[in-house]
Amino acid sequence: MKFLSLLLAVVLFTTSCQESKKQPTETIPSNSIFNLTTQWHNQNGDSLHLNDLQGKTLVVVMIYTSCKTACPILVAKMKTIESKISRKEIDDVSLVLVSIDPEVDTPPHLKEFAKTNNMDARQWTFLTSTEAATQEFANVLAMKYKKISPIDFSHSNIISVFSPNGQLVSQEEGDIDIDKVVATVHETVKKNR
Repeated sequence: MKFLSLLLAVVLFTTSCQESKKQPTETIPSNSIFNLTTQWHNQNGDSLHLNDLQGKTLVVVMIYTSCKTACPILVAKMKTIESKISRKEIDDVSLVLVSIDPEVDTPPHLKEFAKTNNMDARQWTFLTSTEAATQEFANVLAMKYKKISPIDFSHSNIISVFSPNGQLVSQEEGDIDIDKVVATVHETVKKNR
């Protein structure tokens, strides 16, 4: 009888160990933007790291709010993308606008910009950081920008979609295909639910 009890205990222990090995681990892939450790501030003045955005499909664009040419077009495209995302999926998505002009785009300025442009719902996140952090993030996105005057930048026009674990899913550059971005967002949300 003792042998049977001991055998049962060993079987239960082995089974529980095997079951615990099957549980997924929440690790960040090596090619995830969440591995960047820089500090950012959102439009509400909250301090955060990129990995605080983990868990949602991200649609990311880099802009500066005083831009009069390309950025208003990128902002309009982001708003159109947001409007085309299914309301059933919108809570699984963050639309992130990262400033390339941290001197001007302070959290209060970004908050006012968000409000003025009707981008103040919870799915919208505006980020600003130091010049070094901004450049590092731009490099990861293969987004080029350069200050060409005290108030103007030359920059790439790229909208990127990231999975909830921070891996790049797709990028649209130049003449951005909004419907393609929306379809990618839909597929990414669906895959990660």
